[in-house]
Amino acid sequence: MAIFALGINHKTAPVALREQVAFAPEQVSQALRELTMLTSITDAVILSTCNRTELYFNGSASQAEQVISWLAQFHALNSTDLQPHLYLHQDHAAAEHLMQVASGLDSLVLGEPQILGQVKQAYNQARNAGTINPQFERLFQKTFAVAKQVRTDTDIGANAVSVAFAAVSLAKQIFGDLAKVRVLLIGAGETIELVAKHLQEHGAGQLTVANRTYDRAVLLAQQFAASAITLSQVPQQLAEADIVISSTASTLPIVGKGMVEQALKQRKHKPMFLVDLAVPRDIEQQVAELEDAYLYTVDDLQSIVAQNLTNRQQAAEQAKQMISIGVAEFAQWQMLQGNADWVRDYRQRCDTLRNQLLAKALNQLASGKDAEKVLAEFSVKLTNRLMHSPTKAIRQLVQDDELNKQNMINTLLDL
Repeated sequence: MAIFALGINHKTAPVALREQVAFAPEQVSQALRELTMLTSITDAVILSTCNRTELYFNGSASQAEQVISWLAQFHALNSTDLQPHLYLHQDHAAAEHLMQVASGLDSLVLGEPQILGQVKQAYNQARNAGTINPQFERLFQKTFAVAKQVRTDTDIGANAVSVAFAAVSLAKQIFGDLAKVRVLLIGAGETIELVAKHLQEHGAGQLTVANRTYDRAVLLAQQFAASAITLSQVPQQLAEADIVISSTASTLPIVGKGMVEQALKQRKHKPMFLVDLAVPRDIEQQVAELEDAYLYTVDDLQSIVAQNLTNRQQAAEQAKQMISIGVAEFAQWQMLQGNADWVRDYRQRCDTLRNQLLAKALNQLASGKDAEKVLAEFSVKLTNRLMHSPTKAIRQLVQDDELNKQNMINTLLDL
C-alpha cells in the first residue's frame, strides 16, 4: 500500500475547471464515505480551496485509478477531459507535497498563511468521517509540526507580497496601533476591499468608504462596520483622515494638491499618510511636495513587494530543507512500523511451527513412544526448521564478503 496525493490546482488548470471539481464544505463528509466505500481505501482526506482540490489516500496503483474515475464521476465530468490537468504523487513525493502545501510553498501567493488552517480543517473533517487511521494520523501531525516550524523559524510570511497588504503594513509601521487611526478609503473595487480586510485584521476600526456610486460604497462599508460617503464629500472628509488609500478607475485625479493643503491646515498640520494604488493616479503627484503629506504610489509599493518576494523566496529555500527533514522522519517512522510488522509475523510463524511439532510429539507420547526419543526428535526438528531460512540467507550474505554485513550477522546471532 502506498500514500498518494492526487490533485488539480492553479498551476495545472484554469479556474473554470477548478470550480467544477471543488467540494463544498457540506459535501466533504459524504464524499469521503462514498470514496472509501467504492474504492476500499482506508485513509482519505479531501482538501478543497479556491485554488486547489486534492485527495490524499492510502492504497494501490489500481485504487489510484479508481479514485480518479470516482472524482470525475462525482462531479459529472469526463475522465479524459480531467486527466491532463491532474497530478499524482506517491509515497515520499506525496508527503513532501502535503508539507509544501501546508507551509504555503505551493500557494498562488508564496507563504500565504490561510492554507495551513484549511489543511487542518480537511484533516478534522476526515477524522470525523472515520477516514484517518494511524499512518495518516502520523503523516498529518508531522505535516502540522513542520508547517509550524516553517512559520516560526523562517520569514516565509513576514513580508507583504501584494500592494494592498504592503500599503497596510506601511501604515502599521508608521502609526503602530491602528485602532484609533481614522482611515479614508476611496473606491469600492476589489483592491480597496482587500485593503479593508487587511486593515481590519490589523485592528483598524474607524473606516470611511468613498465611492462615485453611493450604494456600492454602502455595500462595502457594511462588511467592515464602516461609514459611506460619495466622492463629492471627500474634500470635507479629508481633514478627518490620518490615512488615505485610493484605488478607482477614474481617468483624472480625485485628490488634488490644493485639497490636501486645505485639509492639512484644518488638521493644524498633523501629518497625513496617503497611498495611491490607482493607474492612472487618483492623487496628484504634487501632493508629495507638501511638508506634512507623505504620499506613496503603486510604483513605490511594487518595489517593496518585489524585495519582500525575494525575501520570501529565500525563506522558501530554508523551508524546503525543513520539509526534507520532516519527510525523512516520517519515512523512518514508516520503516519502523514495517519492521515491527515483520518481527510480529516472524514470531507468529515460529510459534505456529513450534505448536505443530509439539502437537505431533504429544501424539507420539500418547501412543506410547519412548519419551526420550520423542523429545530428541522434537528438539532437532524444531531447531532445523527455525534455522533453515536464516542460515540460507546468511550464507548468501557471507558470499558477498562485505565486512559491514558480517558485523551485522555477528550482532544478529549474538556471536
